Amino acid sequence: MKRSEYKKRHKKAMKKKSSLKKKVIRFVSVGIVLAVLSVLLVLNLFITFSDVSELEGPAPRSTVIYDPNGEVISKVSNSKIEGVSIDQIPNTLVEAVISVEDQRFYNHHGINYLRMGRALVENALKGKIVSGGSTITQQLAKNVFLTQERTFSRKFKELIFAKKIERTFSKEEIMERYLNYIYFGNGAWGVQRAAQTYFGKDVSELTLSESATIAGIIKAPSNLSPTKNMEKSLKRRNLVLSLMLREHYISQEEYDEAVGQKLVLSDSTVPRDEKNYPYYIDRVVDEAVNTYELTKDEVLSGGLHITTAINPVVQDALEDVYADDRYFPKSTPDQLLQSASVFINPKTGGILALVGGRGEYTQGRFNNATDLIRQPGSALKPLAVYTPALENGYNMSDLLLDEPIDMKGYSPKNIDQQYRGEVTMYDALTHSYNIPPVWLLDQIGIQEGVSAVERFGISLTKNDRTLGLALGGMDKGTSPLRMAQAFSAFANDGVMEEAHAITEIKDSEGKVLGKWKGESVQVTDAEVAEQMTYMLQGAVEEGTAKKALVSGMDVAGKTGTTQLPFEGVEGSKDHWFVGYTPDIAGAVWLGYDKTDTDHYLTSTSSFTAPPIFAQVVSQSAGELSTKNFDLSLIDDEIKELKKQKKKAKEVREKKEKKKEKDEKRKEFWESIEKWGQKWFNE
Repeated sequence: MKRSEYKKRHKKAMKKKSSLKKKVIRFVSVGIVLAVLSVLLVLNLFITFSDVSELEGPAPRSTVIYDPNGEVISKVSNSKIEGVSIDQIPNTLVEAVISVEDQRFYNHHGINYLRMGRALVENALKGKIVSGGSTITQQLAKNVFLTQERTFSRKFKELIFAKKIERTFSKEEIMERYLNYIYFGNGAWGVQRAAQTYFGKDVSELTLSESATIAGIIKAPSNLSPTKNMEKSLKRRNLVLSLMLREHYISQEEYDEAVGQKLVLSDSTVPRDEKNYPYYIDRVVDEAVNTYELTKDEVLSGGLHITTAINPVVQDALEDVYADDRYFPKSTPDQLLQSASVFINPKTGGILALVGGRGEYTQGRFNNATDLIRQPGSALKPLAVYTPALENGYNMSDLLLDEPIDMKGYSPKNIDQQYRGEVTMYDALTHSYNIPPVWLLDQIGIQEGVSAVERFGISLTKNDRTLGLALGGMDKGTSPLRMAQAFSAFANDGVMEEAHAITEIKDSEGKVLGKWKGESVQVTDAEVAEQMTYMLQGAVEEGTAKKALVSGMDVAGKTGTTQLPFEGVEGSKDHWFVGYTPDIAGAVWLGYDKTDTDHYLTSTSSFTAPPIFAQVVSQSAGELSTKNFDLSLIDDEIKELKKQKKKAKEVREKKEKKKEKDEKRKEFWESIEKWGQKWFNE
């Protein structure tokens, strides 16, 4: 073969080989591009379908509860975080965090590839993850959505979430959420808690030095906390300040001043877990959920501003009484005697004070003041019998039957086992006789009593349509709140205002979410209300509720005692007092959670419940401007009653004189008989 032909063939072969190589390169290139595109597509699918909705709402913020004067009475939260908006966070703190944690924060899209590449090399050399290279966005993703484990799979998820966060939120929103969710040591989650924990102030009040200190803690909260290692914390603060200077966030003068400042810590101002007035606050939360249709999470972490009807003076007086065992009968060793009280404003229905139980409060504890269902005993007589009787034409001075009766097998007895033949309605109510109201309910009709009780806002069942309703013998019962609300109508010209704790709710931005628009019900007319007040005032001044007397103030009310559910034991199950002055109405209940032969009350309600009411009202007297009831509508009825009482007194005195005369005559003839017998025997 000639040399020229060999060269020609070789050249052809080389050309063919080069073409094949180009094809391979082209194929590989296309494959790589397709692979990269596929990876990017998959990554974008992962990013697109990643759920970061947990970050969409604002960070949990404590809901603040106020009294009517705008004073804070409590804060409630279900979160260890107290969120703040980016507007509340000083720029110096934001800049300090950026300087030390992520200097390219405003320039990258969630991932600092150069920093991450350096970290990957370092991790590859070590054979494990020792360096993260995480941006602020990645740290947020890790803190909210992932665990703290150091694995490649977790790192991959972190990158995906970081990209989704960057696509969903602005840089300011990311920074706000980051600073609210990051841990700063000493139990402080978020910058607000950090500021309160270390410097005893709101985050908005932090100085440059304090901001740099807090920013420096992020890297290693356990080691860099100033409360645990002041020296390390100072060095870290100074490093942060030097980085801020380098990034031109602060001037040399500001740097020199901040570095030269001594780091002074203060006592923590983080709100304690225990709430002020816990039972009242529980009622507020329940109302917000049930009346204003908010979720419990919205109430406990939405940063709401709730104004209430509470009167701190009355509430403090009630709390003081319930903290003093002297006001309660002695409990059994194995079960604490329980009690609950609620006080409301008769003119508005606003709940002024509330305590739902005795003993140590625990979260979510049963609230006896609002949720208890017990028979009210004789405290129901004014609602079930005497009010509808007055509405049907009876008067306070009318005489009612007081002698043994049998109503189709139902034979009530007076507590003192005595019978007076006839008594005025006033005396029947004042002294809480049992036979007169049963007889009277039979006269006016059971339906009248049922309608009246339901009109006063107390639910009944079919089984309550009996004469036993006259004595408070209900199938189920009612709560102290319902009883206080019912009696409040007597102090408000017969108008019953719906009881409520909340008067207004605003969101975290100050927008009004709801205002109280309660229902007013004219449950009886003003004249009947005044007659009831006059009789119930008599029950306090000369009847079963004498221990409810308050010096210098008119008080009206009724006691209630319920029987034990078993025979052979002398005692009672429940004690009640429901009463009012012109400016306040309240109900007090005492009893055991579980009543049995070892757990019951040994006295009547006259000795237990009225003194609690009197003590609270007495301590709150300065808040109650009206001291006397206005009974101007019933002057004639009062005069008629006094005439009737005078007439009854005269009749009683005549009977007593006749009885005394008969006894003397009897004694005379007995002495004559004895003398004659003696003379005859001699």
